[in-house]
Amino acid sequence: MATSEYLRNRSAAPRSQDAVAELPSAPRRPLIGPAAAAAAVMVVNDLLMILLAFGLALVLRTIVIARIAPQLGSGPDYWARPMDVLYLGWFALAYVAAARRYGFYSSSPSGSGAHELRLVIQGCLNAGLLLCGALFMFRDFAISRILVMLLVFTAMATLCMRRAVWRYARYRQYEQGIELRNVVILGTNQLGYALSRQIRSQRRLGYRFVGFVAAPGSPVSSEIEPNQILGGVEKVRQLTRQNFVDELVIAEFYPTDRTISLVEDARDLDIDVRAIAGYYGELTANSPVEYLGIFPVSTLHHSEPRVIGLFCKRLVDIALSTLALFVAAPVLLAIAVAVKLDSEGPVLYVSERIGKRGRVFPCFKFRTMVRNAEDMKSQLAAFNERDGVLFKLSNDPRITRLGRFLRKYSLDELPQFLNVLRGEMSIVGPRPPIASEVEQYDLEHFRRLEVLPGLTGLWQVQARHDPSFAKYIALDTAYVENWSFWLDLKILVRTASVVLRGTGA
Repeated sequence: MATSEYLRNRSAAPRSQDAVAELPSAPRRPLIGPAAAAAAVMVVNDLLMILLAFGLALVLRTIVIARIAPQLGSGPDYWARPMDVLYLGWFALAYVAAARRYGFYSSSPSGSGAHELRLVIQGCLNAGLLLCGALFMFRDFAISRILVMLLVFTAMATLCMRRAVWRYARYRQYEQGIELRNVVILGTNQLGYALSRQIRSQRRLGYRFVGFVAAPGSPVSSEIEPNQILGGVEKVRQLTRQNFVDELVIAEFYPTDRTISLVEDARDLDIDVRAIAGYYGELTANSPVEYLGIFPVSTLHHSEPRVIGLFCKRLVDIALSTLALFVAAPVLLAIAVAVKLDSEGPVLYVSERIGKRGRVFPCFKFRTMVRNAEDMKSQLAAFNERDGVLFKLSNDPRITRLGRFLRKYSLDELPQFLNVLRGEMSIVGPRPPIASEVEQYDLEHFRRLEVLPGLTGLWQVQARHDPSFAKYIALDTAYVENWSFWLDLKILVRTASVVLRGTGA
């Protein structure tokens, strides 16, 4: 089902707390940040495990070994100098580089658990060799070699334990339908159908099967239902946008020249492309063979998330939202009381919004309109001052007296810091649309749904009062395509100026 069709049906259906519908093409929302930020969290966890390993190594050397074998426990002092901290950092950096090379920071576990633990041990040994090489180059004999050996072995233990726990937690998430990657299969033959059954039957792979893409002249297996075929390969760009596809798997031979063009499209769309091993030997000569269930596959293109920048973005989101909720707690309480006294109705207005990759989430705001505002909207449609799918009235009769003041200084949006803390929104990003807006999106408009929505964004600080829907989309698309951590900081500074001037209404 296309996203727009789903949202049309969903907006017309009665709302129920007992049956919260979700996009069939989008994973259930976890309470953590985006996948790339989650990868950065794994890096931080590894660094913490290495720090823990160093503490254990110190304990073992100074307490255990010093008592059992005093001649081994004596000698050079353990790491205490600033230079020694650099050596520990070098060991940690070397391990993270090895772990990244082994694919430890991908969104889904790869290979078996035993294979992964073997790679962890191998990564620790590689990092230990590089550490020993650094000590030899700098001729630093003040560091205990026993401590270095203990660090390597304790790091093996802590990192193996962390990977095992992570794999178990990840499997639990997959079984609940959380953080699954959307995959489409190019090929409607029997092999493609068998691969789709493997993906659907084994949730631990971390995938959600979306459908098939048909190649020109390709035979269609009798076991494939017509509604499972999303369209032809010429519509890959459209299907990727509409179904929030993460990965394309080629399950039948597709001409090499067209496959290269397909990979170029995948690079623009930021999706992964893998093929059954053996189809494109000349294109996958340096790519290791992996397994998707029981099927060997080779990677033709792998998208690299901007892990560091996104991790910093998530850290800023958590820090600022926590600080804002703590500092503004008295203001929040005062506004809540004022809203209750000003007009009838609930204090908070909770609306279902469409977030990253089509995920539906409850967006919190202080109520600034009368109780039956939604019912009055159709009567005011003729006076809409915005074009396209946006709706805005400068003198909206539905807004309460207090609500006008709250909107002027953007105080009504303070509860959305809860959405930021929950990982449903970011401080900076495109505004979250409602379902009826997304229902009217053209294909290129889905680009703005590829990132977390935000409290403020490029449109809010540059063209907040511009009625043009095209300008609204253009600025959001420019933000998505040119995002950087520094761009977020610039938008935050400009947002502070807008709020202080009271131009939010």
